[in-house]
Amino acid sequence: MKIIEKLKTVKTSISFEFFPPKTKELEDALFNTIKELKPLNPTFVSVTYGAGGSTREKTRDIVKKIHEETDLTVMAHLTCVGHSKNEIKSILDDYKNIGIDNILALRGDIPLSFEKEKLPLDGCKHANELVSFIRENYKDYYCVAVASYPEGHPESPNLERDIFYFKKKVEAGADFSITQMFFDNSYFYEFLERCQKEGINIPIIPGIMPITNFSQISKFASLCGATIPENVVKLFEKYADNPEETKKIGIEFATKQCEDLIKNGVKGLHFYTLNKSDATIKIYQNIKNLIEQ
Repeated sequence: MKIIEKLKTVKTSISFEFFPPKTKELEDALFNTIKELKPLNPTFVSVTYGAGGSTREKTRDIVKKIHEETDLTVMAHLTCVGHSKNEIKSILDDYKNIGIDNILALRGDIPLSFEKEKLPLDGCKHANELVSFIRENYKDYYCVAVASYPEGHPESPNLERDIFYFKKKVEAGADFSITQMFFDNSYFYEFLERCQKEGINIPIIPGIMPITNFSQISKFASLCGATIPENVVKLFEKYADNPEETKKIGIEFATKQCEDLIKNGVKGLHFYTLNKSDATIKIYQNIKNLIEQ
């Protein structure tokens, strides 16, 4: 079922992101995570796609397995950088044959091993071109999601320019958006205001990254340009040598973040699970009364 249709039927959507595991053991662990998260009744789950298509087959296999072995609605991430349009069409044809009708259309990071001058000349250089390509070739078969960046994409000179490009993705036919992680809700609310002024009215779902390993999440945040407030940094640094306390504080922080978002009428919450279930389950238990109201 198309996610955009499901979003119309729920007050607050809950969804989870997974990444393709590299080994059979890690794949088994992922599907155990999925089994543990399934009772939370997610609106959808998604599976990431490595830079330059480095996990192309693995992403496809995990998406297919979730689709065939569970009743979860699954969305496949697809990055266009490094692919020719023929390759993109082959991937999309395959997903259609499997029965997948939800795609997260991304440009993707250019892998360090790539040389820009060797990128396919007939490929899609930006996400809006990928969205247009999907609409031109598949009409409304696919529900197409795109990424958005409350603090701006790291490559954007400013937020105004970033919203300009976000609007191009919407105009190309995007159905809804999932944001990059953020840790200060004020950035998200300001982003929504700017989008409204630009006439962007598709559902925008905030991406939530629970801080369970501060050094790891700090690296992620640095790479994607997400600000971790100074008071939060100091709090986690205080317990740098205490993993259990770090996890507890991270769950409490994410809970408060989600509570505030729900009270301010968000369309949903998309959890970056890192293929683990425990933190997400605890956060959900803390906020489920607000979701079910």
